[in-house]
Amino acid sequence: MTLDTTLAPAVVDAEVGSSRIDLAVRGLLPQPDGSWAVGEVLVRDGVIVAVTAPHTVPATRTIDAGSSYLVPGMVDAHVHSLSHDGEGIAAATRAAAAGGVTTIVEMPFDLAGPISTVDRFSRKAELAEREAHIDVALLGTALPGGGWRNIEALAAVGAAGFKVSTFHTDTQRFPRVHDGELLDVFSAAADNGMPVCVHAENNDIIKHLIERYRPEGDDPLAHIRSRPEVSETLGVLTVLEIGRAAGAKIHMCHTSLPRSVSLVRSWAEDGMDVTMETCPHYLLLDESDMKEQGTRLKINPPLRTASAREGLWAQIENGMVDVISSDHAPWPVEFKNHRNVFDNHSGAPGVQTIYPLVLAEALRRSPKTFRAAIEAMTINPARRYGLDKRKGAIAPGYDADIVAFDGNAVWKVDLADLQSNAGWSPYEGFEVPGRVTLTLSRGRVVFDGELRSEPGSGSVLAPAHTS
Repeated sequence: MTLDTTLAPAVVDAEVGSSRIDLAVRGLLPQPDGSWAVGEVLVRDGVIVAVTAPHTVPATRTIDAGSSYLVPGMVDAHVHSLSHDGEGIAAATRAAAAGGVTTIVEMPFDLAGPISTVDRFSRKAELAEREAHIDVALLGTALPGGGWRNIEALAAVGAAGFKVSTFHTDTQRFPRVHDGELLDVFSAAADNGMPVCVHAENNDIIKHLIERYRPEGDDPLAHIRSRPEVSETLGVLTVLEIGRAAGAKIHMCHTSLPRSVSLVRSWAEDGMDVTMETCPHYLLLDESDMKEQGTRLKINPPLRTASAREGLWAQIENGMVDVISSDHAPWPVEFKNHRNVFDNHSGAPGVQTIYPLVLAEALRRSPKTFRAAIEAMTINPARRYGLDKRKGAIAPGYDADIVAFDGNAVWKVDLADLQSNAGWSPYEGFEVPGRVTLTLSRGRVVFDGELRSEPGSGSVLAPAHTS
């Protein structure tokens, strides 16, 4: 569903016209016919009150973004701030602000322990309120051995959803939930109207192939061979069928294959409440990059072929991809440079680079792809996690989370500009034909070429799920 922002003075009612307007932000805004035209977003007390033609209502302050596109602040649906204690919520959210991300959905698998109880959830929420530069929604998890019984209590204290995995990474931090208990998890979440996002890979196939290919681990591509396409698609099918049986709201994480997207679309067309996401590393990189960059590009699921990458872009243009998220996993480089690829941690930093890189590539491809990519990084993830009453759109009643994206500015990804503590990026040296030049969070400038936010200026968001 697209929220149109038709530009006409008629949208300004008498109350807006006669009341104080704190801020007007001027730039290119989307039209119902797919074009973009200059307009203004009017803001009062951090909330959008109108979208108008230029110079319709006087404002205390005006920010003129010129020929930049005004797009909603990104809702990054997949961020790991606390998987490594060298990052933290402060670093991840300041990186987010500098990249046009105004809300993150924070994953529950933390180094200190999974967010599986009310006590752990409450302590993490308190930490986020102290440290966050932008707004945060928190997920919980259900541990094997009956953790699904905590879902109702975690939902009651503000969890935006839950995450589980069908692949076993670590007994304490990131365990596999087997198929029988997955049905319990999905059923409990459905009873409470909560979405469950799932790391969907087939455990048996991957564990079997890791044993086979570990002796070849000096070749980074051994990681790809240990996770063939069927290990993802079979994981997706398992989750789809168990989720359908439970009547659950399912979100498929970090989908790397066009076939996986097609499977999700098929179940959705059959009436299941299911969405999926892909990530910038599957859209901007492929297996050839792993040959060049080496073991640090170990990501689960792995990088795929150039053909798979292009297939995902075609599905984005056709509206088949619901969400694009960063899967920000800011492991420091020493966790990524072991000679044997299987000894490395999986994942890559990306919360600061996702919005400008994906928007620039989408704009290069076509106006239709550009609009679809914006929706996949804003209103769609907001809707999946019950945040769409406030986040994900430039429209009256929404938080004034507004980003200026200059499609004419060419820049190069430089580690010196990145706010994450990871100290590396898969995109270092990339020349990007489009840049985030301004980020507003609830009407406050948090980035304008320099970081302007402070720890504690963000808030933990309560979702608005309904059963």
